[in-house]
Amino acid sequence: MIKIRKEEALEYHENGRPGKVEVIPSKPYSTQRDLSLAYSPGVAEPCNEIAKNPSDVYRYTAKGNLVAVISNGTAVLGLGDIGPEASKPVMEGKGLLFKIFADIDVFDIEVDATDIDEFVRTVKNIAPTFGGINLEDIKAPEAFEIERRLKEELDIPIMHDDQHGTAIISAAALINALELANKRIDEVRIVVNGAGASAISCASLYRSLGAKNIVMLDSKGVIGTHREDLNAQKEQFAIDTEHRTLEDALKNADVFLGLSRGNIVSKAMVQSMANDPIVFALANPEPEISYEEATSAREDIIMATGRSDNPNQVNNVLGFPFIFRGALDVMAKSINEEMKIAAVHALAKLAKEPVPEEVNEAYNVRSLQFGRDYIIPKPLDYRLITTVAPAVAKAAMESGVARANITNWSAYRDQLNKRMGNDDKLVKSIMQKAKADKQRIVFAEADNYKTLKAAQIIHDDGIGVPILLGKADKIKSIAEENRIDISHLELIDPRSAENQSRLEEYGDILYEKRKRRGITQSEAHRFMRERNYFAAAMVEAGHADAAISGLTRNYPASIRPALQVIGKEDHVSKLAGMYILITKQGPLFLADTTINFHPTVEDLVDITVLVHEKVKRLKIQPRIAMLSYSNFGSSNGDEARLMSKAVERLHHEHPEILVDGEVQANFALDRDLMKEVFPFSHLVDKKVNTLIFPNLSAGNIAYKLIQQMGTVDSIGPVLLGMKKTFQVLQLGSSVREIVNMVSIAAVQAQSLNNDD
Repeated sequence: MIKIRKEEALEYHENGRPGKVEVIPSKPYSTQRDLSLAYSPGVAEPCNEIAKNPSDVYRYTAKGNLVAVISNGTAVLGLGDIGPEASKPVMEGKGLLFKIFADIDVFDIEVDATDIDEFVRTVKNIAPTFGGINLEDIKAPEAFEIERRLKEELDIPIMHDDQHGTAIISAAALINALELANKRIDEVRIVVNGAGASAISCASLYRSLGAKNIVMLDSKGVIGTHREDLNAQKEQFAIDTEHRTLEDALKNADVFLGLSRGNIVSKAMVQSMANDPIVFALANPEPEISYEEATSAREDIIMATGRSDNPNQVNNVLGFPFIFRGALDVMAKSINEEMKIAAVHALAKLAKEPVPEEVNEAYNVRSLQFGRDYIIPKPLDYRLITTVAPAVAKAAMESGVARANITNWSAYRDQLNKRMGNDDKLVKSIMQKAKADKQRIVFAEADNYKTLKAAQIIHDDGIGVPILLGKADKIKSIAEENRIDISHLELIDPRSAENQSRLEEYGDILYEKRKRRGITQSEAHRFMRERNYFAAAMVEAGHADAAISGLTRNYPASIRPALQVIGKEDHVSKLAGMYILITKQGPLFLADTTINFHPTVEDLVDITVLVHEKVKRLKIQPRIAMLSYSNFGSSNGDEARLMSKAVERLHHEHPEILVDGEVQANFALDRDLMKEVFPFSHLVDKKVNTLIFPNLSAGNIAYKLIQQMGTVDSIGPVLLGMKKTFQVLQLGSSVREIVNMVSIAAVQAQSLNNDD
């Protein structure tokens, strides 16, 4: 599990614009005409249309893509009854997940009301604003009554995710686990430990799927007919049984579902279960029994937890964004049982389908396939939105709660993909891959707050193994001053006496490489006292896998030691620098942005080949535009001819590369415009994701302009063509940019090591 520190969490929420969400315009607003259309007098026209036909509110406003995440803060996960204000960061976070996983806009609303009538009345009064309502972190039993009444009294989708989210995901996992165990849901005995909102909802959904024998326990033991202290929800599951304790109930049980607290199930209890036991230990952060203990107790176990570091993570993000997406897209009046069951079966079915290589790569496995360690999809599986949302939408239509119909399902799936961008999870995938095979990363400039903060994150998140270069006393002082824990990190001072032998060893490496280029042995040893040289030599000697520098030094000063100590790959004639922009439409790769001032035709060909190779290593198909101020010969200027000749060479020498140009940037990025004006281009109907610039000025200026607009995340500049991994940061990079760069450096090092 990722380790989160208090200071980091507070800093994340406070810095810059406080909180995690903002409202941005979706229409033009730069001219007086735009403003007149947006407000007065133009706004009167849609108002009049909606007054005549209220359903037109979906036509003319954001209602159809707007969900309210509403809580009173009485049952915040892991925190309890902390009140509405204290629950707001959680609700903002839920809104962020809606947006990044399903492109659903959210207003989080914290209601200061614990009385059921008052809470329901408040939500009803604001409901006309929204296309759907996600109830969150409301304590039981009030949550059951609140959801029931709102579903009865409102005609938009309502779902209490704490109840139904876990139910839907775990039910999908249960269907597949039972199939692997060769058992029927109507024949197995299911033990549910916990009787809160989530547990009650899980058990109810299991019954809808056919379960008949469910034993439920609360903090007082088995919920049986002998009990007189049960509320209406628990009474539904009261059975006539002699079992009184969890230990009793688990004997010969087929399934255990834990939604209670950590470490209350022993190995002996698991050993007492029936053959092929199914154990879903979903308490967070510590499950009822750890994955290691449970799997060591029974070889035939099928195990799931709520943790990301175990197989089969039951994670609500697999459900709620896509359930609401499907419901909103057909303007559903509710989220009913049919829609929830459709989501269950869609998730279960997806886990049985061949897993795309991009998903395997994200989790650094060779072949995820349906089995005991893969019974539910992974959260980064980009197919979730095109699998679950259509299933939910179709169920809404078939059950009669949809106000709009989808007739072309293929076009709908295409629309969903376009809405999200095919590769919107690239950064997450890179980090996940880095974690799976941790690389040793040398930080050449460790005497800097940002570097130390990034190194702490790299260590805590398991992205890599940081090695810090610099004076130990200074580094420790900076870390202490900024409350950064570096106690688990290796510190090396290249100038200290204890590292003299290593300094000489590394100096000899440089001397052997440069002795015929004017460097003496004593000079080579002296160079190693400089941290960039020392870091590069660590990588070259195999004592580290990658090095990071450049935060406080200019690019040439940072890269020169790497070139002298490590050098280029054997087949590479020119290095190149590439930025990765993470946009809503997917990643955009820009090159060359840092190395080659005035590339020749041959240089441009080499740069394009390097970039093509790198993008393919990220499991993305490159579609490359060679940019210019000219379009396909419209100008006879030197730069335009340069790009045109490079394209000719590429088409002749590298027919496997999808590339065209010379072309202006607007045509390259606008598929409709390209098709209309240049229907002959190889890029027609292709979504261009890679841009090659005619010179360093153009590439660097374009990147800096985009970066300053603040609308995209970025990684870079990524150095391409080195024999081993040495990455140079942009001067003054943020902590986030350093972490992103380290992540891609780690993945690059993995690839180079595998090639070796």
